[in-house]
Amino acid sequence: MDVKDFYYELPQELIAQDPLPDRASSRLMVLDKNTGEVEHRVFRDILDYLRPGDCLVINNTKVIPARLYGVKEGTQAKIEVLLLKRKENDVWETLVKPGKKCKPGTKISFGDGLLVGEVIDIVEEGNRLIQFRYEGIFEEILDQLGQMPLPPYITHQLSDKNRYQTVYAKYDGSAAAPTAGLHFTPELLKQVRDMGVTIAEVTLHVGLGTFRPVKETDVLKHHMHSEFYRIEQSEADKINRAKRGGHRVIAVGTTSTRTLEAASDEQGFLRETSGWTEIFIYPGYQFKVIDALITNFHLPESTLVMLVSALAGREHVLAAYETAVKERYRFFSFGDAMFITEK
Repeated sequence: MDVKDFYYELPQELIAQDPLPDRASSRLMVLDKNTGEVEHRVFRDILDYLRPGDCLVINNTKVIPARLYGVKEGTQAKIEVLLLKRKENDVWETLVKPGKKCKPGTKISFGDGLLVGEVIDIVEEGNRLIQFRYEGIFEEILDQLGQMPLPPYITHQLSDKNRYQTVYAKYDGSAAAPTAGLHFTPELLKQVRDMGVTIAEVTLHVGLGTFRPVKETDVLKHHMHSEFYRIEQSEADKINRAKRGGHRVIAVGTTSTRTLEAASDEQGFLRETSGWTEIFIYPGYQFKVIDALITNFHLPESTLVMLVSALAGREHVLAAYETAVKERYRFFSFGDAMFITEK
């Protein structure tokens, strides 16, 4: 399977740089996964496609302000640090720029010494393990000094950092937002519940591995980075109940999808569990849990385009993306949405 099979042309101006003032006013493309037919709606019209008994699964992870700007002690050289994964005892796996200035033993000061990090090791792909020292509560210091880690294709500054957070974000830990959920408002979620749809929550802390380009020509040689997930028994019960009742399980986002598919048994049922997943979903994959997916429009040749192609077929997905370009949909994190289902 060649990575070029998942390429499509995207004009630069269609990459959304800012969120819309009203989350639920994004456009919504509805794609029939069996026929490839599309409909053009507005996101709040998702209510027209949900049915009583459906189970909507959301990822309640919260993005941390994981981008830090500091200076190297001694030389005062500017250093940018992106927190990727918490290890233990205030040690984090990080992405550091410029890396060549940060050998083990290097100390970096943030906020005039409010936070100090020491590089203690270099791990895979050149990532640095940094041990942080501070007085007080780490999360509060991070909130004070850190910035939201917006993807590199977003060049505008975010005036309200809550706009890169879902309205149901709960547990700190992500380096990127589960962006399909950005379209929901509290009012829309209430309407969903009021129509008899169950909402189940899972947690997957999104790492940057999800967005890393596929460098291998042969898709099957690509290695996914591991991400931490957790499912509580009460939420597993909701999903299992929907499945047993013959109702649909609808994932909000590729992160919810990966959590469910990684955690389920062969029959597609779940129990309370937590762990790390490197699941890579591409065409040929047989879904065990999800029946439908709410998602955004993803980067060409990305693992996320491969995941949606596994659900709806590569030809249907690429044709839908071509239509989206022609119809001037907004792409990526702050862009419009797609609902992949069957009529």
